[in-house]
Amino acid sequence: MTGVALLALMSMGTVGGAHLLSKARWTWRTPRTAIALWQALGLGWGVATIGTLLSLALLPYGKGIIGGLPTLLNDQAARLDATHAAALLAAVSLTAVLLAMLAYAVFRVVRARHRHRALLALVSRKDSAVPDTLVLDHPEAAAYCVPGVRSSKVVVSAGTLELLDPAELAAVLAHERAHARERHDLVLLPFASLRQVFPQIRLVGRCLDAVELLIEMAADDRAKHHREPKELATALLRFAAARPPAAPQGALGAVSRDDIPVMARVNRLIEPQPVSRPTRYAAMIAIPLIAGAPLFLYALSI
Repeated sequence: MTGVALLALMSMGTVGGAHLLSKARWTWRTPRTAIALWQALGLGWGVATIGTLLSLALLPYGKGIIGGLPTLLNDQAARLDATHAAALLAAVSLTAVLLAMLAYAVFRVVRARHRHRALLALVSRKDSAVPDTLVLDHPEAAAYCVPGVRSSKVVVSAGTLELLDPAELAAVLAHERAHARERHDLVLLPFASLRQVFPQIRLVGRCLDAVELLIEMAADDRAKHHREPKELATALLRFAAARPPAAPQGALGAVSRDDIPVMARVNRLIEPQPVSRPTRYAAMIAIPLIAGAPLFLYALSI
């Protein structure tokens, strides 16, 4: 019974941690570390929640999860009463739903990207002013990347070429190439699928919003290695004023329609504030603990 209680406590702890992290602002100072912490919380929640249900279901065997599952299969769940059988069904159902929705999210994104790539092949053109970039003859400002396994496409509109000066345009392209190089789309997939599983839970939506902002900040930081921060900051402000359309499904855009994240990104570009060492070290220690502790409890017979 101790294992059930500990796993349940960890599950609730990850929910509380997600609530606090969604409101935290120190994460903006070190977005990559914060993204890893979000991933650890998501993995920890899933493993701990499923583990709680499994541990409860396998209590009659007294061998924990790893030791109890083979025994459960051997005796075909003969020792389970209605309560423990219900817990087992809930664990299997939750696992199946989470995996199925993740697979569905991957399928939708891959299909959308395939269609958009086919469309780009018909309507886009190349421009010597922006090498390795596709240009859409559209008056509205737009810039996004379409990630891919073998190759990624960076796309800008004709309106963007008119809106930005060469330095600002180079900064935006560096930002988009950072998305493609670091595969930020893969970071978003589990959180997007989780929102599909729990669409009515506001915390899940806040988690996705927080991670989306962090990956934009991480791409901003990568772009700073190649361009001056002021160039990207002014480009973001010009984009925000132009009110760009949303990026296509499966793509990662430079700017959303929400002014608050844009100003947060601009402010940190102009006045960067490094995170304190204790905070960084605490986060780096928490990441493996949050992700690994529930798995450790799976092996215990308590």
